[in-house]
Amino acid sequence: MNFTTASQLFAALSHEVRLKVFHVLVRVGELSATELAECVGLRPSALSFHLKDLRQAGLVETRRDGQWIYYSANFAALTAFRWLMTKNGWSDMQPNPTEGNFPMNSDNRVYNVLFLCTGNSARSIIAECLLNREGMGRFKAYSAGSQPRGEIDPIAAALLQRNNFSLSDLRSKSWDEFSGDDAPVMDFVFTVCDDAAGEVCPVWPGQPMTAHWGVPDPVKFEGTETERTLFTADVFRMLTNRISIFCALPLQSLDKLSLQRKLDMIGKTENTKSDFQSA
Repeated sequence: MNFTTASQLFAALSHEVRLKVFHVLVRVGELSATELAECVGLRPSALSFHLKDLRQAGLVETRRDGQWIYYSANFAALTAFRWLMTKNGWSDMQPNPTEGNFPMNSDNRVYNVLFLCTGNSARSIIAECLLNREGMGRFKAYSAGSQPRGEIDPIAAALLQRNNFSLSDLRSKSWDEFSGDDAPVMDFVFTVCDDAAGEVCPVWPGQPMTAHWGVPDPVKFEGTETERTLFTADVFRMLTNRISIFCALPLQSLDKLSLQRKLDMIGKTENTKSDFQSA
């Protein structure tokens, strides 16, 4: 992505309706034109006009299934845009997120990150997927649970698939798999269970840097399937925001105390990055 492409992205999102359409796709995932029109309160004919602009800017992708066309947010475009904005405008490098050719740390180090929760069926699974995509080769994410349920929550699985994540390598597993001598050495361990809801969060021994990024458990949410889907999408959004902030941290230039403070602050945020830019 270069600055010309980035300006087109800004232009597409400068319209209130297009911004609302894109926000729905990011929050909910893949939708048909009819479903999307209902969500944003537009006639299908008016919606198609805005979808065209979003597609031309590379923000929206389509998938045809028979006579139906489904729309989804292009997270690769957002990742490339964030890379451009946080790498001092090195646009001549023309990064392509799908080809994995983003520059890593100067020492080519890959940081191992483990996300822990109780059941390892939704929150930690989602966080693992998000960091492996957003981290652009700088991080390798894993997930586990102190009391694994043994299966991925179907609502969470459907949300991940709508956002173009593969489920082939995902499974609900015990954190014991990461405590042996042959397990990968972790640089960071983050708990994503919600202690405010009375859960018992696992404690990880050893030397990695740790922080608590608690979010509600969508598996325990009681409601209709639609309500559970929206609740899970909110958890997805919260974790997306926190992981985006984490990926933007200048790890090599921070001392351990400063980094720990920022990691703890990430666990207290939901919608804004302003606290971290000045901390």
